[in-house]
Amino acid sequence: MRLDEYIKTKYDMSRSKAQKLNDDNLILVNGEHKNNSYIVEDKDVIELIENKEYVPSKFKGENIPLDIVYEDEDIVIINKASGMVVHPASGNYENTLVNALIYRYNLDDTNVRSGIVHRIDKDTSGLVIVAKNDKTLELLTEMFKNKQIKKTYLAIVDGVINNKSGTINAPITRDVKDRKKMMVGKDGKNSITHFYVLKTFKNNTYLSLNLETGRTHQIRVHMAYIGHPITNDKVYGKENTSFGQYLHASKLEFIHPITKKEIKVEAELPEEFQEKLKELEGEEI
Repeated sequence: MRLDEYIKTKYDMSRSKAQKLNDDNLILVNGEHKNNSYIVEDKDVIELIENKEYVPSKFKGENIPLDIVYEDEDIVIINKASGMVVHPASGNYENTLVNALIYRYNLDDTNVRSGIVHRIDKDTSGLVIVAKNDKTLELLTEMFKNKQIKKTYLAIVDGVINNKSGTINAPITRDVKDRKKMMVGKDGKNSITHFYVLKTFKNNTYLSLNLETGRTHQIRVHMAYIGHPITNDKVYGKENTSFGQYLHASKLEFIHPITKKEIKVEAELPEEFQEKLKELEGEEI
């Protein structure tokens, strides 16, 4: 069932009212805002926020520079900077990717919000796909669901991983003590992460990672679970610098849903990430 239909049924209200509440960011799914078309899944935690701080129903465009790595009539792929929130939410109604897209393409904020096919965390840098029309959005959403889009991440983690590669197969659920966090738990959703060691240092490991599933905070939770949290992850590890966690969505590979052409794009590591690797070079083992 769609999210708006679920809210309509659960709270005995009109569908338009349910959509308005969601457009005003007053409905959260697992602590995040989702599109009205989001299909509710078993064990989703759905919250209807009441009497909270004012949340605008419309967001303004802002002239924020974007690093666009690919663009055509149907999609745009952006290399998001670490520290930028993808979608406006409580405490972050400005300086988000959505604000930048509204300004750049002169779009209505409802359209641009629904065009964001997937998200990455505020302090994670890297590639984000945005659909420019409803047809492309629908097709890309199905492609993500059917695992037809390959995403590669690069990360620096704490500690030395001795294995050359590995697979973490551990279900992820909402943290029972902190609803803003996720955790590995037996009642969680199936979650699989593959990692490959690129370099090892005295106290860190540089990894390439691929996701078989796309759970909230999946890489961060899985790496912390095996005792190697993402370096500088202030939620699941230890924060040591002002830069966000050293996690970067570096590569996307998929067949364009409209043109059927093969798309392969890569995003250069942020300057701070590159500097961290240079800093660790003398400790390589």
